[in-house]
Parts: sequence; C-alpha cells; structure tokens
Amino acid sequence: MATATDAELILKLYEMRREETLRKARRFMIFDFQPKTVEELRAVSRDVGSQYNAAWRQVTSFWEMAASLVLRGALDPDLYLDSNAEGILIYAKFHHFHVETEKQSGRPFMRHTAALIEKYPEATKLHEAFLRSLGLVKA
Repeated sequence: MATATDAELILKLYEMRREETLRKARRFMIFDFQPKTVEELRAVSRDVGSQYNAAWRQVTSFWEMAASLVLRGALDPDLYLDSNAEGILIYAKFHHFHVETEKQSGRPFMRHTAALIEKYPEATKLHEAFLRSLGLVKA
C-alpha cells in the first residue's frame, strides 16, 4: 500500500525528470536514438566523450536508480508502475543488443530494471507490451 512518503518520492522523481538536461537525454534515448545494429548502439554506449554517451548514461542510470528504490522497499511498486514505465521502455528498446555482451562480461544491462520486470507481474506485462510495440516480438 502506497504511503504519502511514496507519493512524495514519485513527485520528486517526476520533478527530476523535468530537469532540462535529463529531458533532452530522455528525448534522445526514446525518439532520436534508433540503432539497427549492436555496432550502432555501441557507437553511443561506449563513446564516453560524446554528448550522446552522456545522455545514454544519464537516462539508464536514472531509471536504474528508480528501479532500485522499488526493489529495496523505499518506493511502493504499484505506485511506481502506475506512475511511469519509461525505464521499462528503455530496457525493452535496448536489452536485445546486450545479450551477447552480458554473456561475455557477466554484467547485466540495467540489472535493477531486469529484476523489477522479473519480480512484478505488472512490470512483466508492461515489458511484453513494449516489446510488441517496438516490433521485437510478434503480437
């Protein structure tokens, strides 16, 4: 059951999302960055000197932080999932590029978001819906 403290935290996360730099980074990751190959993805995800890599890191780390708050019990999962699913969208959009990288490195892509999807049925449903809408699985 969500509390007033949970609601305050959700509003704080929303406020943070409105910050101009994060807003631009989110726009890039959701709308502008459409890699077709793992090489195109890595050109951004591994180029630590570029503005696009900064956007990549800012967005993935923001949503990983938020998922961690849920997983650690600091934020009600139902309220979080009702409020925004953008982190799950980012995971759905880019995870398939990381399957081989994860095998090689042993480091999972967006591990907190992956755990959230695995733990909460509503998150699983959102993830599956995003995969379908992105054309990554058949409807």
